[in-house]
Amino acid sequence: MGATACVSHHGRAELKERFPVHVTVRIARGLPGLRERNAYRLLLRSFRAGRDRFGFRLNHYSVQTNHVHMIVEAEDSRSLTRGMQGLQIRMAKALNKLWRRAGRVFADRFHNRILRTPREVRNVLAYVLNNGRRHGSFATKDIPDPFSSGCWFDGWIEQLERNSSIPLPITRARTWLQRVGWRMHGLIPLSVAPGH
Repeated sequence: MGATACVSHHGRAELKERFPVHVTVRIARGLPGLRERNAYRLLLRSFRAGRDRFGFRLNHYSVQTNHVHMIVEAEDSRSLTRGMQGLQIRMAKALNKLWRRAGRVFADRFHNRILRTPREVRNVLAYVLNNGRRHGSFATKDIPDPFSSGCWFDGWIEQLERNSSIPLPITRARTWLQRVGWRMHGLIPLSVAPGH
């Protein structure tokens, strides 16, 4: 990727199935923003198509102007790579078609961080689901960011109504850390997440 590459190309840490993963993908400079209705609609379609393939599961996401945060699970490192490659290809093709262009959409390989403890998982859930507030792109305090999977999240402190009529772009978590473990440290408020 040349001198501007921002993700290490050294081997990734070996992933165990019991650990969720925080993944970040960043689009190349000069492209339109992702927090635009048509772009987001296409990303949702890509998420639905790629959310559960090759032993890879997309559990949560937050779409920002030039990057997307995801919390995912995978059977192993190979499943993570295959699942993310498939998802990024879907996203790139859809966005290039929308933007009437050809060429690279993503700035580099995806960045990933394995989450090994309940506290790490809780911190990342808060960080990802409230990421729009951190960036100042979403200020409404009583609802989740509409460019995130927050409306399907059942771990908010606030009691929220859920719209079950919208087809899910995510799949249910299976790891103990995401289903149960993180809750030992308390539910998450609809507010800016702590520093990460």
